Amino acid sequence: MPTQQTFSKFSFGTQVRKSPYSDAALRWGAKGFSVYNHMYIPRDFGDPVQNFWNLVKDAILCDVSVERQVEIKGPDAARFTQFLSCRDLSTCKTGQCKYVLITDQDGGIINDPILLKLAEDHYWLSIADTDVLLWAKGLAVNSGMDVQITEPDVSPLQLQGPKSRDILRAAFGDTPTELKYYWFMEYDWNGVPLIISRTGWSSELGYEIFLRDGSAGDKLWEHLMAVGEPLGLKPGHTSSIRRIEAGMLSYHADMNLMNNPFEMRMDRLVNLDMKADFVSRAALEKIKAKGVSQYFVGLEVGGAPLEGSNDSYWPIMKDDVKVGYVSSAIYSPRLEKNIALGMVAIEHSEAGHELHVVTSAKERQCKVVPIPFHDPQKAIAAKG
Repeated sequence: MPTQQTFSKFSFGTQVRKSPYSDAALRWGAKGFSVYNHMYIPRDFGDPVQNFWNLVKDAILCDVSVERQVEIKGPDAARFTQFLSCRDLSTCKTGQCKYVLITDQDGGIINDPILLKLAEDHYWLSIADTDVLLWAKGLAVNSGMDVQITEPDVSPLQLQGPKSRDILRAAFGDTPTELKYYWFMEYDWNGVPLIISRTGWSSELGYEIFLRDGSAGDKLWEHLMAVGEPLGLKPGHTSSIRRIEAGMLSYHADMNLMNNPFEMRMDRLVNLDMKADFVSRAALEKIKAKGVSQYFVGLEVGGAPLEGSNDSYWPIMKDDVKVGYVSSAIYSPRLEKNIALGMVAIEHSEAGHELHVVTSAKERQCKVVPIPFHDPQKAIAAKG
């Protein structure tokens, strides 16, 4: 149940923005925040293991307005959006979402947003934690294309978990629950404009609700909790346990500008044969022709359950030689094992390779395994 607290105890000042839901999240039990895309994001609602079980058994509501939208509008919006990304967007339809990569002139990954096509001349990029707005504005200046690049007043919430469809129906009726995976619709909620999408950063059944009027943030949060709490909804935060189980990458943790799509095993998001031009074409053609020296992998880590997640990159060793690093590690209570994501030299990247990792506490055995660790066909998120 909500309690009264003041956000000032968490504030760094006006240089970091509150979200339209910050005060509501605090009332509903948020105990800690971090900074993402220059905004506060709730990261702590108590026990992270309980948050995980709330997600996979019932449903959680998460403030993810830090997923800022880069809006691209204008006569050349489609051509410019394609210019940003190495994925072929020619078949993307209005009302459809796509997971894309934004890559630079050297083939480095700038961001891995979800693209939403609102119209032939109107796109959103729902971004991870980098300044894509500035990159896009810089490209637009010298592109010769007729586009306007802005950050609109849009703040998403995530409603995720097996009961999310029933909660969405209680909140907004039947129509949004009929959305197919990676599609969205515009919705008028008593005069408050929303976009509701069948997406989310959990690999569970779920939805994102994009509020297009920040002044209604408190009202929207309280509405969802009022209809959802009787159905099992809990306030929560994005789950590191679930996202690592799913092999979902976290920008800055698992990849950054120094990484390219091929070493991240994201070849499916690179279309070098398409006719349309894009920033990284020449660089990615060279990288593909030369080949890569390392691959992103899944790892099972031996020993007792890890306490929390890693806060540094743990070396991966073969005998006495460093052959890679762990980028994200956690104990999965569902799988009852320690699981991790990381990068290793290509000669050690095949499933079954035995290595060891030097954690902050001690050395542990580890083994390369396929990812995702759970539900590899993503049947849970795509069902229905």
